[in-house]
Amino acid sequence: MIIRIWEAQVSPLRVEEFCARLASTVLPGFDQWDGFLGGELLCALVDDDHRVQMITRWRDEEALRAYAGPMWRIRPVWSEDELHELEHPPTVAHFHSLRRLDLAVGEGAAPAD
Repeated sequence: MIIRIWEAQVSPLRVEEFCARLASTVLPGFDQWDGFLGGELLCALVDDDHRVQMITRWRDEEALRAYAGPMWRIRPVWSEDELHELEHPPTVAHFHSLRRLDLAVGEGAAPAD
């Protein structure tokens, strides 16, 4: 499994709107890609930190290449319409998952919001 971390620095006045759109349209759209295993959208907790991360999990390099193209290792995917909402172009990093632990709700884990 490959973990892809897409990160953007969003304009302070657009963070809520930007995150709402990613949550309602972009993240659910990943379901159409073969090899997509899941993901989550993160927004920084600190008010003056306007970073947004999208963490996605992919079966293998072939699945990522199908989604992001031949330069998937270094080229983030974003819409040209998003550029006016970002302070800088997004970045992307990849990691191999070595171990994962998920606790079921009610077994010590707090429910997700």
